[in-house]
Amino acid sequence: MKLILLGAPGAGKGTQAEIISKKLGIPTISTGNILRAAVKNETPVGLKAKAFMDAGALVPDEVIIGIMQERLAEPDCAGGYILDGMPRTIAQAEALEKCGIDVDVALSIEIDDEVIEKRMTGRRSCTACGATYHVVANPPKVEGVCDNCGGELTIRKDDKPETVKNRLKVYHQETEPLIDFYKSRGKLKSVENRDTIEATTEAIFAALEI
Repeated sequence: MKLILLGAPGAGKGTQAEIISKKLGIPTISTGNILRAAVKNETPVGLKAKAFMDAGALVPDEVIIGIMQERLAEPDCAGGYILDGMPRTIAQAEALEKCGIDVDVALSIEIDDEVIEKRMTGRRSCTACGATYHVVANPPKVEGVCDNCGGELTIRKDDKPETVKNRLKVYHQETEPLIDFYKSRGKLKSVENRDTIEATTEAIFAALEI
């Protein structure tokens, strides 16, 4: 199965991708990871990407798609894959189609902005060991103190209310239109976010019939 996960930042795409990947025995292809690997391995496209990154510029779509093609040509993708973080825009989706990178299903995890804001702004990270907590769902035993190492818990810049609001705004403008794009191709399946990870996984498995 060739799958793409859609959903706002904080919708749980990364967590669910990991679970689906284990269930189906197919790799999750994260744009960020393959970009870093291509740069590290100094592949031709990786060197191109590095030049943009070193200049502090965004890596253009054609370079990212070149890296994606390199990665999807590897043997572990023969039985399918999950795309995480790509495509982010209609232009990227059309470019993927043009170069023959196809998906069977675009799975959209539907979740209200308010739920995401609560979820993300409630996250706390340990400055010492990196452990993560949530003030409601998974609080530390002592407020502001890591259970593991006693380090200080802080809010990451990404989880600050103003950053979360901005990331959601960008998502609605740039990435949300992909829902209609894949719907028009008969590839969209939508799943409502549930109260627990397990319940959401169950709904996803039902939608994918796996």
